[in-house]
Parts: sequence; structure tokens; C-alpha cells
Amino acid sequence: MPSSAKTLRQSVTLSTGVARRVRALARVKRASTSRVIAELVESGLQAQDAERDRFLQLADRLARSSDRAEQEQIKEELARLTFGG
Repeated sequence: MPSSAKTLRQSVTLSTGVARRVRALARVKRASTSRVIAELVESGLQAQDAERDRFLQLADRLARSSDRAEQEQIKEELARLTFGG
């Protein structure tokens, strides 16, 4: 997180297992648990944005495609993104 960014103190509750993993990661990285949690949240948000962008790209490709085989492949990939698998 850039040092010029405003910060907001936030309280979160973690399960025991997750808290243990966060503390272990903090020790390895020699960082505070708060820093590790913030990095994990930021990473998760970036991953979610990337997944949404991928979905929108596929939907656009599907709308533009006239090839039936490609359409089926794109539909299957969209289904995997939507429902997992």
C-alpha cells in the first residue's frame, strides 16, 4: 500500500486456523500481522477484479463469435468461472 494512501483502522475476526496461518506468514515475512492481513486482502481484491475482467472478456468474445465450436468452448469456460469446477 502506498504510504500516501489514507488508512482506516478495521477490526476483523479470524478463525483460529486462519489466524495461526497469518501469524506464521507474518513471522516468515518479518512483518506485522496487520500488514499481512492488509496484503492478503489487497491480493484477494486484485484476484477478484482479474476474474471479473476475464469473465467480461469471455462474454464479449462469445457475443462476437460466429463459430459454434468456439461458442461452446467459451460457454463452458464461462460456466466454470460462474459455478466453479
